[in-house]
Amino acid sequence: MANANAITFRRLPWIAALCACASWNAAAQAASTHYPNKPLRLIVPFAPGGSNDIMARIIGQKIGESVAQQVVIDNRGGASGIIGTDLAAKAAPDGYTLLMMSLTLAVNPSLFKKLPYDTNKDLAPVSLVASAPLILVVHPALPVKTVKDFVAHAKANPGKLNFGSGGPGTTPHLAGEMLKSMAGLQMTHVPYKGGGPALADLVGGQLQLMLENIPSTLPHVKSGRLRVLALSGLKRSALVPEVPTLDEAGLKGYDIVGWNGFFVPAGTAHVIVSKLHAETLKALALPDIKDRLSGMGAEGVGNTPAEFAAFFKAEIAKWAQVVRSAGLRVE
Repeated sequence: MANANAITFRRLPWIAALCACASWNAAAQAASTHYPNKPLRLIVPFAPGGSNDIMARIIGQKIGESVAQQVVIDNRGGASGIIGTDLAAKAAPDGYTLLMMSLTLAVNPSLFKKLPYDTNKDLAPVSLVASAPLILVVHPALPVKTVKDFVAHAKANPGKLNFGSGGPGTTPHLAGEMLKSMAGLQMTHVPYKGGGPALADLVGGQLQLMLENIPSTLPHVKSGRLRVLALSGLKRSALVPEVPTLDEAGLKGYDIVGWNGFFVPAGTAHVIVSKLHAETLKALALPDIKDRLSGMGAEGVGNTPAEFAAFFKAEIAKWAQVVRSAGLRVE
């Protein structure tokens, strides 16, 4: 009898753990049944006006309409998206805080010596929302109309051209560094707290060029305040079919495509992640969203959390090599 009691006693911690796990799963399931029952916060770790912000507002609005709850956009720009990302990573994993982030999230672990969060452990991928090439635009005061003209002018004026970005490690920054490297140019990178402020200075003439997202630049191109030279991807955009790619224009192999995706704090219940993923797919399938994305030169994706996680892991490895090869580092 003593042995039986001892065995039973030894099993008590395991039984308690199983009961706790079952209780937690039941609680999570119950919470997800009524989810969401209050407004959701969608953190955009950049200033208003950039592609990340535009994408968050477009998709966030549709998700809000579908779940009958407001999706509040919370712009937390600065430090190449690190400030806003840290806020999201440390938020309660209850499904009420989301993060819309870009390729920058995959670059920062290699670019910065230390981050206040663990990129691989503190965030859970929900879905890759969309991808789009960048567009090379210059201020019209620059006496160039083609990529060939631009390269010649830049080489004749080493160190005199400034290109902007939403911060170190952002897609436009890396695109500019790759342009410098592949064309053999000397240009100065000027970081901002978001793509919007950088673009405003380009339009104002404080910068000479940017590789920026199509959504935010095209209105300025159409108004004549900026001049477009090329696209960063390997294929042309139906939005501007007359604009060549940098690869076509002579920089063979030049290929950078930006992306945006949803993340939540790690530990968010699987049922809630699945719900957010389903709502993202529903939004991307709407005809008006497809039209808006197409009008921005972007393509909707909507892959599964597992697929997005694999893609994100590959992006971290890819950009670690690029950052290392370019000798980029922010202390």
